[in-house]
Amino acid sequence: MRAEVVAVGTELVLGDVVDTNSAWIGRRLAEAGIDSHFQTKVGDNVERIEAALRVALGRSDAVIVCGGLGPTPDDVTREALARVMDVDLVRDEEVLDRIAERFERRGRPMPASNERQAEVPKGAIVIEQRRGTAPGLVCPLGDRVVYAVPGVPHEMTEMVERAVVPDLEQRGGGGAVIVSRVLRTWGEDESALAEQLAPRIEALDQAPNPTLAFLASGMDGIKVRITAKAPTMADARAVLDAEEAAVRAILGQRVFGVDDETIESVVGTLLGDAGLTLGLAESMTGGLIASRCSEVPGSSGWFRGGVVSYASEVKFDLLDVPEGSVVSATAAEAMAAGARRVLESDVGLSVTGVAGPETQEGVPVGTVFVGVALGDEVAAVLLRFSGDRTSIRRLASSAALDLLRHRLLDRPG
Repeated sequence: MRAEVVAVGTELVLGDVVDTNSAWIGRRLAEAGIDSHFQTKVGDNVERIEAALRVALGRSDAVIVCGGLGPTPDDVTREALARVMDVDLVRDEEVLDRIAERFERRGRPMPASNERQAEVPKGAIVIEQRRGTAPGLVCPLGDRVVYAVPGVPHEMTEMVERAVVPDLEQRGGGGAVIVSRVLRTWGEDESALAEQLAPRIEALDQAPNPTLAFLASGMDGIKVRITAKAPTMADARAVLDAEEAAVRAILGQRVFGVDDETIESVVGTLLGDAGLTLGLAESMTGGLIASRCSEVPGSSGWFRGGVVSYASEVKFDLLDVPEGSVVSATAAEAMAAGARRVLESDVGLSVTGVAGPETQEGVPVGTVFVGVALGDEVAAVLLRFSGDRTSIRRLASSAALDLLRHRLLDRPG
């Protein structure tokens, strides 16, 4: 069973409204084990909606068309469906009575325009509306089917859960689930990860279950999504577990988390498990790392605080950075040690560099030094980034946290 989504609304095409409905339907189809390979957005135009539906029906067993069922003149999904089915629209008096009763319960007269919502393509089955006025439709077309649901999110989700997904499962025979797991990585770009995983991807191509995909996400690194289809949830998770182990064996510590885990939450877990606390000294990142750490639930157990030592004098006077360049390995090391001392933490982490837009002390834009004071060792690492000022600062914050993650993982014992 293959199903796809056609979202109707000129506001979606123009970008005035974000199409969250298609994303929700896509996730719900996956949970039900229904393959979905296409999603389309089309404006409020009968001819274009008709064309989009015909294309969708040419490649999928079922189509869920979302939106365009309201009472206004630009709500023309019903007309497009009637064209695709090659039938007339007919008045459904029972639907009209339910709409009128809904207005009566609100103590309001029903506008004449709402009568349009009782027009149904001949041969279509009405899906009762329980949260609004626009009924849904099940439109059979030979061995294929189109479901029409409202565009209002809470009306759509209720109708899809109650009527559409169960009908799709029955038509498709059920017996499958599609589940994904996302491995989050840092330290390699997408092409490098693809090269490292190429042998594994080639092996999976011979039996494409599970599948691997790459998702670039900027400050959060590169995500490797594993998707499995199996008869039961337990079977699907077993497939995911096996494939995760295979990917981790190739990528090693480049994988920092799974699904919703962030670098800062993982660092917090490592610090908490080791009974260690963290103090920060930030220059170019201006408190960005501290903000990320403080957003982690339970961070008060391991995060002591941060010093935003933006001015050179603060570095010299508060953190004991030696006079001289403040964009250097020496400065980063002194900042990390100073943060640990001032904040009375077990670990010190520092960032200093040039985010731009101009060079500083002859140092190129994108130059970053990260210092770590952990145990008896105080060391700094030079990193280089490209991009605008905001991008460099965000990348530096993630890189600093990831460097600390590696230091914590590599600790003896």
